[in-house]
Amino acid sequence: MEFNLAEVQEALSERLGGREAIVSAARRFSWAELTERTRRLANVLRAGGLTVGAERLALADHEAGQDRVAICLLNGHEYLESILGAMKARAAPCNVNYRYVTSELEELLADMAPRAVVYHGQFAASMEAALSRLCEAGIMEQPLRLQVPDGSGAPLSDGAVDYETALASASPERPEVEWSPDDLYVLYTGGTTGKPKGVLWRQADIFVTSLGGRNFREGGREWRSVDELVEAAVGRTGARGLSAAPFMHGTGQWVSFQALHTGGTVVIQSVVDRFDAGDVLDTVEREQVSLLTIAGEAFAAPLIDAMDARPRDLSSLVVLSSSGAALSPKSKEAIMARLPGLRIRDTMGSSEAGPLAITVNGPGEGTSRLVRFRPDPQTCVVDEPRTRVLPAGHEGTGWLARSGRIPLGYLNDPAKTAATFRSIDGRRLTIPGDRARLHADGTVEVLGRDAVTINSGGEKIFAEEVEAAVRHHPGVRDVIVVGRPSERWGSEVVAIVEPEPGSGVDDAELLATCAREIARYKLPKAVITVDRVKRNPAGKADYAWAKAVAAGRQAPDS
Repeated sequence: MEFNLAEVQEALSERLGGREAIVSAARRFSWAELTERTRRLANVLRAGGLTVGAERLALADHEAGQDRVAICLLNGHEYLESILGAMKARAAPCNVNYRYVTSELEELLADMAPRAVVYHGQFAASMEAALSRLCEAGIMEQPLRLQVPDGSGAPLSDGAVDYETALASASPERPEVEWSPDDLYVLYTGGTTGKPKGVLWRQADIFVTSLGGRNFREGGREWRSVDELVEAAVGRTGARGLSAAPFMHGTGQWVSFQALHTGGTVVIQSVVDRFDAGDVLDTVEREQVSLLTIAGEAFAAPLIDAMDARPRDLSSLVVLSSSGAALSPKSKEAIMARLPGLRIRDTMGSSEAGPLAITVNGPGEGTSRLVRFRPDPQTCVVDEPRTRVLPAGHEGTGWLARSGRIPLGYLNDPAKTAATFRSIDGRRLTIPGDRARLHADGTVEVLGRDAVTINSGGEKIFAEEVEAAVRHHPGVRDVIVVGRPSERWGSEVVAIVEPEPGSGVDDAELLATCAREIARYKLPKAVITVDRVKRNPAGKADYAWAKAVAAGRQAPDS
């Protein structure tokens, strides 16, 4: 059976009406309240003219027949309401990076062409400026604008509608539309290695891959019916999940909906405009969070510091999940030493594929110096020209790929759709661009994106492989590795290192540590120390910043 996410939420709500669905520091919402609010938002969008112009069968894989809703919000109940409200209106929700400046917003919105925008007041000025320029240029028509109050003091923009006022005036009845498993969920990539692209997922597919659409108590098979899913959710308490990662990226959305679709509760921290490790741990303690999701080393180190700064009762925490960036063995060991009963789960995935592989460390198991993942049953590695699937234990490297339930393509981009989503031996695959090896034991070694590969002296060096080696040094808190031009090597490896507080990192010792992990030709030719390594809110490396530092175009302490 194939599912529509609006249908799933409505069915769960009928049985879980009084159970908590979303909890924040300021407000708590039951399933019944979430249902009413998302219905109201859907009716606001329908009254605003949002509609379906063409059904899926009439469209190419890079086309969207549904009107889009741009969501530019910090973490909050309004974000999840906007996704579900859009879906209930048969519109396609689209994430917007709230850190974008006006010019970046213009480029994104021109591609997205939203018919409605939901944004926090603090982002009103840049959003309104971008929309005004696009409308004046005739690129798009003025969308319905819903402004969410956020305590910033920003006035309501001219022509915009206050979010809560709009909901209060709308009907709480179920919208008169017929939902389809083909309805879209659109996820824009972060753009860390290129221009952001809108990945088009059928709701039926993203539900199975990333949003709780499988019965893991019976081998991970797909749910056979909505009734089966609902009965399973009713019969258990469900996770109380907190995403420290922003909802504007896939990780935050996916783990939140996984919690909801298992009958659990989404918990939202108090400080949402930045990562505040102390606040996250306070929320875990106060709300008895059982699943905490972070995004790699940028989140792990402050969490460890916060644990050491003040004792808290974190016994409710069962799983710490890291997505988007793997945790180093050093960080895993430090966290598990402080929380001995914890299981740590590293997930490798992408906007274009969903989860690709996973590694889990349980109590007393220890950690390996080599970060290897257990691939999803649909994950494979294909050869360099992308013409065949490689066997386990193959020589050299290939491309990480996934089959089965995968996206349709990239919005408005037939060329990149054809390059990324390919058929090999009658099997449709998504190949997001990560280099990998599939070892003889069936584990996957992920080497990193080809876009950040360094060609030095005729050898291909993967930045993430060198970063993993550098992190073995006890004095390294964080690191980004990039290439810079070199007369001798063509390009040389440079490590941008953030030391642990109060610790110095000797270059010779660092290189000696790396030499125990990787071949000598991969060793950094230079080490630059910075006060803080720059990453985006999802924990992903800012390679543009790192390259500027390596080239001397930006001061190391900027």
